[in-house]
Amino acid sequence: MVIDAHTHIFPPEVISDRERFFEGEPNFQLLYGSPKSRMAGVRDLIDSMDENKIDCSVVFGFPWNSEKHTIRHNEYVLESTARYPHRLIPLACLDLFSENCISQARDMLQRGAAGFGELAIYSAAGQLGFALENFEKLGGLCRERNCALLVHANEPLGHMYPGKAPFGLEFYYSMARSAAGVGLIMAHWGGGILFYELLKKEAPETLSNVYYDTAASPYLYKSGIYPAALGIVGENRIIFGSDYPLLSPKRYFDEMKASGLTESQIRAISGDNAARLFRLQS
Repeated sequence: MVIDAHTHIFPPEVISDRERFFEGEPNFQLLYGSPKSRMAGVRDLIDSMDENKIDCSVVFGFPWNSEKHTIRHNEYVLESTARYPHRLIPLACLDLFSENCISQARDMLQRGAAGFGELAIYSAAGQLGFALENFEKLGGLCRERNCALLVHANEPLGHMYPGKAPFGLEFYYSMARSAAGVGLIMAHWGGGILFYELLKKEAPETLSNVYYDTAASPYLYKSGIYPAALGIVGENRIIFGSDYPLLSPKRYFDEMKASGLTESQIRAISGDNAARLFRLQS
């Protein structure tokens, strides 16, 4: 089973008239202000999955500031999953700065969400302490329901790009500590935090439930990231995510092969690990 654990879809009204949604949404405008920034609906995703021989995708929306937009986008994700129940796994995307974050989370779990993601903070515009408190509560909900969390993480160094948050790895480390005991996927190789699993004390235990996804890897890292990460955390904690529609899944599969991974390692990364985390059967 091949599973893409990191995909985005948008409701048709957002795709057809994105500029109408810029007001009050600086992060959405930052990431999708350019007409070249691709957005996809559920049919686009399914077609891409068929083309790339992907059996199942974990799908989610965008962390809107507007509660109205958040609710509508999450409903679209659930509606899409209902149309393709054997192909899609829905996560609820939430605003960690919202006073209603936890009540929305409970509602989404009752309606069939398999967890929460991609939880992202792209700027320090709000109170980070409050956001982390909400995240810790979400971790508690996931422990109760045996659900997964997926969070955005980016490297604190290197070139700038839209959506690169101005946080150090301490912030993502705090998230890992808050989600202890929960299957936590850190997107984009965890922003490099995985290299601190080589420390002798504390970090390996704090990060022991963290999975690292490959989203945007061809943009961010040389293909040598695969054997390097395998040498640190092993094949069972790396998860394929394409960040669709940002990049075609084929780019990732080509890089895995070019990096010298074995067929067994590619199977683990491309599906087995996500199947185990989301409790899927072939």
